[in-house]
Amino acid sequence: MRVAVLCEFSGIVRDAFIRAGHYAISCDLLPTESPGPHIQGDLRDYDWSDYDLIIAHPPCTYLSYAGRAWWYRTGRAEKRKEALALFMYCYNLPRKRICIENPYGYPQEAFRMYDQKIQPYYFGDPAQKTICLWLKELPPLIYAFQDELFMGKTAVEKPILGRWPNGKRKNYVDIQNNWDREECRKNRSRFFPGIAVAMADQWGRL
Repeated sequence: MRVAVLCEFSGIVRDAFIRAGHYAISCDLLPTESPGPHIQGDLRDYDWSDYDLIIAHPPCTYLSYAGRAWWYRTGRAEKRKEALALFMYCYNLPRKRICIENPYGYPQEAFRMYDQKIQPYYFGDPAQKTICLWLKELPPLIYAFQDELFMGKTAVEKPILGRWPNGKRKNYVDIQNNWDREECRKNRSRFFPGIAVAMADQWGRL
């Protein structure tokens, strides 16, 4: 299978498909963190019609409900419109099998409801983060909270993150104690290895 992973600099999903025996390439404005096939540039400048599967992680800064309190500040509506346009560009690429990943947010209002909502700890990553998947010609990912007849347990215990003194819940990046703003942004945008392995294992067999 030929797989294109768009808006990914980490190589996490790309490398999971490569390990599973597929050809995979990533594309992002940033250079890749993991050596491997990668295009550094705007995904809209390239032809993806030769790929069997596209997985895209369009930037969520202006789409996520986490930033909803700032949606109506000067310039934010325009940036949200641009972000949604890129989301839709990825979804409407001329391929049959497409997955768009984003957190809970604006696309479900402006476009349609997601097809699946998952958590990293469902797939063995000890983190909480609501991940929504918009799927085209792809089945939802399968996971198990306990050993089953035809599938072993994939989930780990739900992590307890705690709260800050002001009552705000900590997130999986906060508990890494990394306060550099750029590094924090990059940490938030990295995908989860357990989910990447599930994608490669389950969708790589279609």
